Amino acid sequence: MSQPAPSPRPALLSFLGGVRTVTGSKFLVENDHARILVDCGLFQGAANLRRRNWDKLPCDAADIDAVVITHAHLDHCGYLPRLVRHGFRGPVLTSAATVRLAEIVLRDSARLQVEAAEHANRHGWSKHRPAKPLYDEEDVDRTVKFFDPVPVGTGVEIKAGTRLVLHHGGHILGSAWAGLTMEDGGTLAVSGDLGRPGHPLLLPPEPFSGADVLLMEATYGNRRHDQESGRREFASAITRALSRRGTVVIPAFAIDRTEVVLHELAALRDDGTLPRQVPVYVDSPMALAALNVYRDALRARSPELRPEILSRGEAAISPEPFMAARTVQESIDINEAGGPAIIVSSAGMATGGRVLHHLYRILPDPRNAVVIVGFAAAGTRSRDLVDGARTLKMFGEYVPVRAEVTDVPHFSAHADADQILGWLHDAPPPHATYLVHSEESAAETLRDRIDHELGWTAVVPRPGEAVLVR
Repeated sequence: MSQPAPSPRPALLSFLGGVRTVTGSKFLVENDHARILVDCGLFQGAANLRRRNWDKLPCDAADIDAVVITHAHLDHCGYLPRLVRHGFRGPVLTSAATVRLAEIVLRDSARLQVEAAEHANRHGWSKHRPAKPLYDEEDVDRTVKFFDPVPVGTGVEIKAGTRLVLHHGGHILGSAWAGLTMEDGGTLAVSGDLGRPGHPLLLPPEPFSGADVLLMEATYGNRRHDQESGRREFASAITRALSRRGTVVIPAFAIDRTEVVLHELAALRDDGTLPRQVPVYVDSPMALAALNVYRDALRARSPELRPEILSRGEAAISPEPFMAARTVQESIDINEAGGPAIIVSSAGMATGGRVLHHLYRILPDPRNAVVIVGFAAAGTRSRDLVDGARTLKMFGEYVPVRAEVTDVPHFSAHADADQILGWLHDAPPPHATYLVHSEESAAETLRDRIDHELGWTAVVPRPGEAVLVR
């Protein structure tokens, strides 16, 4: 008499990144028939975190069947070319808008990796001889061939018995929270970065509908956004600097944050707060490329965008007149121009990019201002400025900080603690909720609120920990 086939074993979930830190998100899900990586982010910030980008994964890249990307920020997709360099050849499943934005992000990242290695070799500041990039443009060329756009809201089979559904995430254009159904019937939901209901451009995230296990980002798990006061602080900081005939530098993430800042500046143009004779510069080739993707979404009337934004069209993100700096010479020309002026430049946490040259120039002058919009992670220059640093190290020297620094975290595209709880409130409780993509204190605060207010089991996992999905 034949024996019945054994029941499928529960999937195993391993936390490879984005745990007790806001960067490097990577979550490996394995069952008897599939090995899937959800998000494939680059570690950023402090040196001890960046060094983790060189660590080997606990499995061969070639053995990963597919990667699911929730959105196009570097800390969620930036490790992909490294994974491909090491042998990954499966599909990269994500939304169509994320496909376009991720390619922009990865090409910029490759360029910066190569430039940093070349600079280290010229000046001898790396302990590696020679210093090498994590990946280069050729790795990105290979990577983008594996992108496989998935319709949002439609289930797709990754491998036999394992299905994926993406739901609008409301964080940036194309962002999604992911639902996975495993061969044994177990379900896993991954929030990615959850958008806030008050995002000025995007509709709120689709409601959480339940899962056996939930990975919930907790970036702002101990904070509350005050959008209206944030807008007032933003306008006030700009008004003060312009009254001093100073220059305002706004370090802004190239994807979405630049569009939100431009939207706010357009509103200030409209109400007269920002005089038309004050130039607005966007100095970031990556941000300008992403801006084109948002403009295309406006023209196509994307269902992710708010109706009031669709009704305004491109004017919603164009504080005319504003000037685009695409070339190095155009960026240099901005640096040589006097104030008053507004400069929007990346990177948002001032870890690299053209914004450093602008900060180097304007920080010593008390007429000028720096406005930090959104989350500033520990170990970044933006965080140092928010924390009141009197000097900032750039290009091998310390620069005095005499410019006014204003922190406007309420511009963040992340849901705050109340908004996260609101997103969870009406869903059936998961067996376990793991709080990820957060500094430890924020995750622990949110864990306690989920426990006390929802009665759910919430855990702050440890790096490298593995748990069952059931």
